[in-house]
Amino acid sequence: MPAIPTLDPTQAETAEQAPEPTKRPWLLISLAAVVVVTSIGVAGFLLWQRQHAPHAGTHAAAKPEPPKGPPLYVALDPPFVTNFDGDQSVRFLQITAQVMTHDAATQALIKANDPVLRNDLLLLFSNQKAAELQIREGREHLRAQALQTVRHDVTISGGEAGKVDAVLFTSFVMQ
Repeated sequence: MPAIPTLDPTQAETAEQAPEPTKRPWLLISLAAVVVVTSIGVAGFLLWQRQHAPHAGTHAAAKPEPPKGPPLYVALDPPFVTNFDGDQSVRFLQITAQVMTHDAATQALIKANDPVLRNDLLLLFSNQKAAELQIREGREHLRAQALQTVRHDVTISGGEAGKVDAVLFTSFVMQ
């Protein structure tokens, strides 16, 4: 009779186990990683775009409104006349100035507080040096300081500093 092959018990256990596929888990892990990284990238881009997209309400408040209406001028009459230190002698400075605004309430506030404005500007003008005022940059710097002074006085009087647009020198004489 022919011999019937019998299996050794150690061989039976290995025969029942299927061989492990070596490439399939790495393929699935790679695909899952690509999907996760792509999802994170898309989500990040959408969040960034939402934060940096212009919104109608957000940026309108950040930008100052353009002035409405025509410019309104308040003449600070009579001209400011003060003496100040020159290089070797006492010098005189005469400045005619006007304040520009686009707000009628601010214009009325400036007119109502003319003595305070004149006092503070006169103190500012008398504190200058002749050498600084002989060059354009020095006069522009003085004009910027005058604007800060007027804005400060308007704020103290209950107005809004931002509504004072400029201080203009319409006459500037040094002797």
